[in-house]
Amino acid sequence: MTRSSHAPMLNETHDPTLRSWVDSANWPGHDFPIQNLPFASFRRRDRGEAWRGGVAIGDAIVDLAALHCGHPFDGLAAEALAAGAEPQLNALMALGPAHWRALRLALSRALREGSPLRALVEPCLVPQAEAEYGLPARIGDYTDFYTSIHHATNIGRLFRPDNPLLPNYQWVPIGYHGRSSSIGVSPQAFRRPRGQVKAPDAAAPVLAPSRRLDIELELGVFVGPGNALGEPIPIAEAESHVFGIVLLNDWSARDIQAWEYQPLGPFLAKNFATTISTWVVTLEALAPYRVPFERPAADPQPLPYLESADNRARGAFDIHLSIEWQTARMAEQGMPAHPVARTNYRYAYWTVAQMVAHHTVNGCNLQPGDLLGTGTLSGPKPEEAAAFIELTQGGKQPLTLPSGEQRTFLEDGDTVVLRGWCERPGTVRIGFGECRGTVRPAGK
Repeated sequence: MTRSSHAPMLNETHDPTLRSWVDSANWPGHDFPIQNLPFASFRRRDRGEAWRGGVAIGDAIVDLAALHCGHPFDGLAAEALAAGAEPQLNALMALGPAHWRALRLALSRALREGSPLRALVEPCLVPQAEAEYGLPARIGDYTDFYTSIHHATNIGRLFRPDNPLLPNYQWVPIGYHGRSSSIGVSPQAFRRPRGQVKAPDAAAPVLAPSRRLDIELELGVFVGPGNALGEPIPIAEAESHVFGIVLLNDWSARDIQAWEYQPLGPFLAKNFATTISTWVVTLEALAPYRVPFERPAADPQPLPYLESADNRARGAFDIHLSIEWQTARMAEQGMPAHPVARTNYRYAYWTVAQMVAHHTVNGCNLQPGDLLGTGTLSGPKPEEAAAFIELTQGGKQPLTLPSGEQRTFLEDGDTVVLRGWCERPGTVRIGFGECRGTVRPAGK
């Protein structure tokens, strides 16, 4: 089945003058104005309720299951609302762009100032402060890419100073398959991983907790409609198979990874925990923040199956990203997490569409709810490094936090908060919420 080949264009839902009758959605700088409307799976805390889909508006959630009972919409929007009322969003993701656009438009009109549906929708609002969140989808498969050439070069330089970038990097979107069972939703607390580690001067490895526990600031791409086994997705149709984007922290045990990664890549160093943010921001909501995909003229240009006019014109996204670090002592003293780095998704060497096209060019079948990680999204400047191994030069240059503590890698009790947002002149700022994770002591 052929789907729309072009990314969503601007429409009335992006109008920066729109205001909501939910007052908090109109607060300057809020992550969830009416121009955003991201999706999650939630329930009210300590109520024993069933999980269901929800949409963020200001500091509230539109309970899609409750709204569905009122039958406010018809046509494609009604069908999408019914799918969104399920415990997780796989059924909604499977419907495709026409249904997503219809539901987003219907919700936007229902939440605007003066909407005749306010009396029906308002009882369906749940305060975000009363909610807990589950994974937005049943994640069947998780693939982690390596789309930042700056990260690849920085890491390569630590291990191969004379040849930091491997020759295939500029030709192929590098990726590997991760483990979906250990993906958790923010806020996630996990045990420090154990694995084999080997000191350079040691005769043999030992089983021990990781002492070089790191983060990787990434974005996660949720797949919408899948493809049949054996049928590649052309790049011109790739984004019609993408529902939306979340923040993603792919925690990494660098000392375990250094010993185990050859010849097949990381294993125990990566499969113990991956944290994603609660809210899935749709590609339609991100339409005002698209930018051209740029490749230096001196670099190899993408092969034809990874090239399209639309991808060149607007295949990248201007998404600001930040990392904040909070130690246990800082939390005890009431000190907030401290910003240690900022970067932007526009620096990525490969786009969302290229990831999808490459993933399926061999006939691999994607399924609704599959998750694609972008890989660590470091920028070109040292302060734009998106992993602590880069920020600290492999642990040689510690960071000093406001508490006076120094860190190279994560200690027990440390919390990392990732944030993402989009803003540019003539638009309303939208955000992704936060992706928060805390390290607990290793198990026995």
